[in-house]
Amino acid sequence: MTRIVAVLGYSDGTTRGLHPVCAARLAHAEHEARADDVVLFSGWARGRAPAAEADLMARAWTSPVRARVVDRSARTTLGNALGVARLARRLGADEVVLVTSGWHGRRASALVRATLWRSGATLRVTTCPEGATRLRALRELAAWALVPLLAVVAWTR
Repeated sequence: MTRIVAVLGYSDGTTRGLHPVCAARLAHAEHEARADDVVLFSGWARGRAPAAEADLMARAWTSPVRARVVDRSARTTLGNALGVARLARRLGADEVVLVTSGWHGRRASALVRATLWRSGATLRVTTCPEGATRLRALRELAAWALVPLLAVVAWTR
């Protein structure tokens, strides 16, 4: 059985290192991961950040796993979802464990489910218990308006 633990990055451009939200996701993922899992770190470098979120997470990871995969190309949640699906198909994954924040989990889950369509992989979502700030909650609400369109885009890839 091939299982992928996909950790979605987060940055708001205010820190040069691992943002606390991203660090919480990473810590949560370390509790979820097993030694025979493949872990996907997904996220790009914002602004003048010296390293991509994916690289920062990979460097901070301490648990033994079968393999680590770094995806620096994902700039959006749809980009994260497409990267997860590409890896799942390439590896013939049976299960994907998606790790993100509670306030982001539903939208990320919807997009990852769309990209995994017909891949044969099941999806399990696990989220960090942190709450959303008012700004993050409003951003998520606004982003939901695009989910149906993005799901169609995901199905066609």
